[in-house]
Amino acid sequence: MPEVLQITAYPLAGLVAVFVSAAIAICIAGTRLSYVADELADRTGMGEVIAGAVFVGAATSLPGAITSVSTALQGQPELAIGNALGGLTAQTAFVAVADIAYRRANLEHAAASVAGLAQGILMVIMLTIPLLASAESDITIWRVHPATLAIPITYIFGLRLLWQIQKNPMWIPKDTDETEEVLSDVEAIEGRMPRLWVEFALLAGVTALAGFAIGQASIGLLDKTSLGAGPVGSIFAAVANSLPELVTAIAAVRAGAVSLAIGNIIGGNAFEVMFLAAADVAYDGSIYAEMTAADRSTALIALLMTGMLLLGLVKRDKEGPAMIGFESVTVLALYGLSVVLIVT
Repeated sequence: MPEVLQITAYPLAGLVAVFVSAAIAICIAGTRLSYVADELADRTGMGEVIAGAVFVGAATSLPGAITSVSTALQGQPELAIGNALGGLTAQTAFVAVADIAYRRANLEHAAASVAGLAQGILMVIMLTIPLLASAESDITIWRVHPATLAIPITYIFGLRLLWQIQKNPMWIPKDTDETEEVLSDVEAIEGRMPRLWVEFALLAGVTALAGFAIGQASIGLLDKTSLGAGPVGSIFAAVANSLPELVTAIAAVRAGAVSLAIGNIIGGNAFEVMFLAAADVAYDGSIYAEMTAADRSTALIALLMTGMLLLGLVKRDKEGPAMIGFESVTVLALYGLSVVLIVT
């Protein structure tokens, strides 16, 4: 590895500087990425929820994917697992932050859609697979757990269902004054598609490099501080890698693309589960065997948070405590609980 990329050997001040710089790069690239994805969504006709899952969800999840895979390759499964599962809870908590930023009504009221609900259910199913794998972690085929194959297959099947639901929904949430979305001018985008795709790829590349830097800096922080793998992976690395979801969600709601905000976060959560499958391939052995009780608690809290979010999308209150929905209040409380459990 070139000397400039040997980040783990940096002094503590250098590691902190790399970590912060990478997080800033992720914020800047993620902000622009949301607008590019919104335009691509309107031009391709995929719809805001599907675009949030595929375009924004995939691209903004690249930092976390690189962190999980690179740390697993270097024999740091605790960081890989913590980054993925911590990202789940952090990103779901970002729904509440986006709800605060959207002042017209509760975000879950304005962004309710059948595709969004289906997307959340898909994420719950996907997260259940690695939890089951952690209970039967000694089953491997060519050093890879069967769950690692089941996760991407489930995701691809789920995307196919999402596409069908988007095109031919069997029921549609009732429209209100707060549900109208601001769409991009498709005719204006017509001549800019090649440039949009190039910009999308470049921004995704920036976030991927930043994710690698986050992973390397996290390994270095473990060596040079008394922080454990839990706080470093599940809190610091996970939040830093999840910043694109926060930035793009807030940018999306301010632009009026509320369904894109929800699709971005839930879609990003599905990719967090995919990180575990990728890390299992990279790790020498079954990474699910390395899941601790704290990791499983984090995953279960993520399931609870997703369940509350889905309830909010179904109930669709226009107002709630502190001008946000009851589900947002509960999600923030559950995230606080997950942080306390990780630290203690």
